[in-house]
This record gives sequence, C-alpha cells and structure tokens, in this order.
Amino acid sequence: MEDNFKFLEIAKQAALASGKILNSYFRKNPEVAKKGPVDIVTEADIESEKKIIEIISKNFPNHSILSEEKGKIEGSSEFEWIIDPLDGTTNFANKLPIFSVSIALYKNKNPLIGVVFNPYTDELYWAVSHNGSYLGQKKIYVSDKKNINDSLIVTGFPYNFMEILDELSQRFFNVLKISRGVRRLGSAALDLCFVASGVFEGFFEQNLKPWDTAAGIIIAHEAGAIITDLKNNDYNPYMNEIIASNGHIHNSILKAMEIK
Repeated sequence: MEDNFKFLEIAKQAALASGKILNSYFRKNPEVAKKGPVDIVTEADIESEKKIIEIISKNFPNHSILSEEKGKIEGSSEFEWIIDPLDGTTNFANKLPIFSVSIALYKNKNPLIGVVFNPYTDELYWAVSHNGSYLGQKKIYVSDKKNINDSLIVTGFPYNFMEILDELSQRFFNVLKISRGVRRLGSAALDLCFVASGVFEGFFEQNLKPWDTAAGIIIAHEAGAIITDLKNNDYNPYMNEIIASNGHIHNSILKAMEIK
C-alpha cells in the first residue's frame, strides 16, 4: 500500500505539471490539427503528454505507458500507466474551460490509483484503490438520490456519432424523458468525477477509449459508484461503453439503454 501512495504522489506531480502547460496555452491560440472529421489535437496535448511521460519514465523506467497521442510504450513490469494529457480538446481549443488531465495506474489490469485534474479550476480529484476518493483534501461520495426523475445525468457523444446517430438519439431521449435533465460537458474524465462527487447521479457514453475513463472510474468506484457497460457487465477501461451511477438509479439507466 505504501507503494500506491508513492505512485499517487508522482501522478499528482505529473498532473500539476501538465496543468501548468495547459493553462499557459489556454488563452492563446494553440495550433490545431485534425485526426478525423471532428477529432482534433493541439500543441497543448502534445506538450502536456510529453511532460507526463517524462515524469513517469524518470521515476518508473520499467513501467508501460498507454497515452492518447503517443500510443503504447512497452515496459518490462506488470504496471501500466494510462494517460489522457488533455481530455476535452475541443472545449480547450474553443476556450471553454471544461477540460482535464487524466492519469491512472493499473497492475496486471487491476486499478491502483486515479488522478484527474482540471487546471482551469485548480480542482484535483484522486483515489487510491480501497482508500476512498478525494477532491483536494475532502473525501467525496456519490449522491444519495434514489429516483431517476430527481436525477441529473451527464453523457457524451463519440467522434463517429453520425455512424450510430439513431441509437445515440434514442438512448439520449430515453434518459431525457425520465430524468431531471441531461448534460453534455465534453470530458468523460470530469463526468466521472462529477458522479463521484454527487454533482450528477449518472453518466453514460459509447465508443470510449481506455484513456477516457481509466482514472475516472477508479475515482467514481472509490466514491461508491456502480460502473458497468450498457448490458450490466462489470466495466473496465478496455471496454468502449459505460454507465456509472450512484447505484440507486442504475437499473433505470440500464433500461433506458435498450433499443427497440
């Protein structure tokens, strides 16, 4: 367990260093390149990723690293860091201050630590497996709301949304009809942290990548969230669809995911 807290301190150090880079670019006009029709990358993503990898590799040279822009760096140990250097690139490029740095560590695919940092608001979410979740120094918990009609839900839309528009629309409106409302913020890592801290009662999304959820699901789980795929199978970051909730409304969201 001592090692986990050592890992946590390095993850926090990397997240804060990355956050300084992102904030330095935020009010400028960073160069933007397209990875797909609506999928973009900025120079801030690249610089942030470079700094995180530098800090992790210096401290743990044998660890593997999976990062959104760089891909997989193979190590010789059973540890794997999963990194999103800028979750919410579209928000960032449009000067919308809802974006984050996401850093997680797994050992043999078992979660150890998760850190999510919003540099603009200076909010640092973190968790160590079996030790609860925190926002800064304050312990956080999921909401205790029991009814879906009293619940605020958050979702996201994948970059290939046009290919699955009908099912996305049906699921979105199914949830909208039974909940207090649905929001779309543009950062899955923060969405999961907001479920963890009780801002939202639930979150669902399709076509995700490991770096989108790897840290957030540790934080949400340690705060009391139930996390599955859309068919109620236990979720891991290598799966591409997710429901995270406070537990009380999980079955209601599962039912809303059914396509007729």
